[in-house]
Amino acid sequence: MARVLVLYYSTYGHIEKMAEAIAEGVHRGGATADIRRVPETVPEEIARKAYFKLDQMAPVATVAELESYDAIIVGTGTRFGRISAQMATFLDQAGGLWARGALNGKVGAAFSSSATQHGGQEMTLFSIIANLMHFGMTIVGLPYSHQGQMTLDEIVGGAPYGATTIAGGDGSRQPSAVELEGARHQGELVARTATKLHG
Repeated sequence: MARVLVLYYSTYGHIEKMAEAIAEGVHRGGATADIRRVPETVPEEIARKAYFKLDQMAPVATVAELESYDAIIVGTGTRFGRISAQMATFLDQAGGLWARGALNGKVGAAFSSSATQHGGQEMTLFSIIANLMHFGMTIVGLPYSHQGQMTLDEIVGGAPYGATTIAGGDGSRQPSAVELEGARHQGELVARTATKLHG
């Protein structure tokens, strides 16, 4: 059975919810899923004053454990069209894995969120994907087999490059049913692909 890591950073909990949905999809696709988060780099006092969600259940990941998985699905919120500093700091420590080719041929995927519809979600997905391609990973996106991303009936995230959600400027909007189903669909596709390649 393929092993999939859902690796994320979530400031306010939106990406955390998407990570949980991705893991549900991985299970639906017949693989095992572990959810891990990257370390917080903001001092705790500042994070608390900014209302960061600090009570997240996922254990903190280590770079060393990445190579034990058949697939890694990476998620983070958008920071001005790029990945968060927390995720960048974590991935920047994986140079040793890159040098050894430890992730070559594994499956990779990306998911993200932003405050607004046009707040840089796709750029952030590409930023994650670029990292994963440098590691030699095979990329799985969110194809239009998830037709919910095409709806005009409501505001909705999602792109061919990965599942996304829109949080709203004040963070009050939570991932919608359509967005969560997109995350599940992507997780399922990653699981099936990893099983074909490594199962």
